[in-house]
Amino acid sequence: MTIAIRYDSKTGNTKKLADAIAAAVDAQALTADRPIEEKTDVLFLGSSVYAAGASDKIKQFIAGLNKGKVGAVACFSTAALLPSTYNQVAKLLRDKGINVLADEFHCRGQFHFMHKGKPDADDLKAAADFARRIAGEKK
Repeated sequence: MTIAIRYDSKTGNTKKLADAIAAAVDAQALTADRPIEEKTDVLFLGSSVYAAGASDKIKQFIAGLNKGKVGAVACFSTAALLPSTYNQVAKLLRDKGINVLADEFHCRGQFHFMHKGKPDADDLKAAADFARRIAGEKK
């Protein structure tokens, strides 16, 4: 099975999740400015909530995706206050005809004084468990 990981992280919170997922499924976590060039069974796509939505980099990445190269997308995200970016990201992906898994991973991220230390070790373990479960289901 081919797995790719792409993410956008301005503060480092989502990068921490991407790195935990990468270690769990033995793949490389790359930023969203790197396109998917090979056929990928599962794309783990990580975003954060900025101004109540997904970042422009994630939107541009999705716009450039080729549906023939991506079997399914598993979303993960961080946010200080708001819910995940899943609904917005999933809609953009589905509009392109790309399968989005209903299972997602989301946790709080540190922002200034809020949620200090998040994502923490428990969050990173949960993200890794999420990734192993998704990868196991897709085998």
